Amino acid sequence: FCLMAAPGKVAAFRLPPLPTIGEIIKLFRLKALKQLSQNFLLDLRLTDKIVKQAGELKNAHVCEVGPGPGGITRSILSAGVEQLLLIEKDARFIPGLQMLSEAAPGKVRIVHGDILTYKMEKAFPKHLKKNWDDEPPDIHIIGNLPFSVSTPLIIKWLENVSKRDGPFIYGRTQMTLTFQKEVGERLTANPGSSQRSRLSVMAQHLCTVENCFIIPGQAFVPKPEVDVAVVHFTPLVQPKIQQPFELVEKVVRSVFQFRRKYCFRGIETLFPENGRLKRTEQLMMTADVDPTLRPFQLSMSQFRNLCNAYREMCDEDPGLFVFNYREELRQKKMTRSVLESTGQPEQIEEENQL
Repeated sequence: FCLMAAPGKVAAFRLPPLPTIGEIIKLFRLKALKQLSQNFLLDLRLTDKIVKQAGELKNAHVCEVGPGPGGITRSILSAGVEQLLLIEKDARFIPGLQMLSEAAPGKVRIVHGDILTYKMEKAFPKHLKKNWDDEPPDIHIIGNLPFSVSTPLIIKWLENVSKRDGPFIYGRTQMTLTFQKEVGERLTANPGSSQRSRLSVMAQHLCTVENCFIIPGQAFVPKPEVDVAVVHFTPLVQPKIQQPFELVEKVVRSVFQFRRKYCFRGIETLFPENGRLKRTEQLMMTADVDPTLRPFQLSMSQFRNLCNAYREMCDEDPGLFVFNYREELRQKKMTRSVLESTGQPEQIEEENQL
């Protein structure tokens, strides 16, 4: 319901008196499941702080991922949102969320489903759509994610950003999400940092990524072994690497495959064994990248050059992009085991030397 406002002021939304999150957990006999890496955040001051990082939510449309017992949900509703979509996989939490829905009539829609498969293209009204070049739409994604889901989910959403589909069909939808502290540090790590990784490059070439603040582990129930980072994402108008997501992901993954070695060692894995050295040298010369740099030392512009040069090589040789280094290793291993089983030591020795 809405409290009466002073003349000339808009009424502020207030939830009616409700059981505390702790009482909800007791009432519905909820227990965090370790196998689902669930951790409850009971301190409403911290949930308010998370929601504040999302920006101005008054009259906005929000999707909360994995609301659980509803701590962050209360803070989102208190921010005066127009509509709140809750996507919860664990059926045990639905009754407690329905209680919140009844306390905010017409504002909450609950979906019992998996965010990894839920079709976000139809999650919000069409009139909220904005052009990609415009300011971000009045749509936000917020979530205290289970650790087991956070990394695959952000990779999926980064691919959606690249293709401008999923929740980004509406424009540059902003996200405020929790991660293990270490993952949060990787997402925001600069070149040269020991935390610089595949995730750093994939996130930063598509979004402005901000590590907002750290929540100590003891704030959660049960207490995780690590602290938690709150990270905010705003998709960029122009990605820093203008190549298809799959190509960028393949190049970046290959470079970081041997993160402690020189970067050319990982880049070699982009090419079949026949002509590997020559093609690796060609790629690195075209991209103007020092082969003795470590993967974490490469700048975004150097990754862009590598992706552009690799794209040119793939255009010249259409079969190159589908080459799989691990599959090549698997085939070699099978061949060697066949040779060993048939007792052909000369060929085995030749293979070893190769």
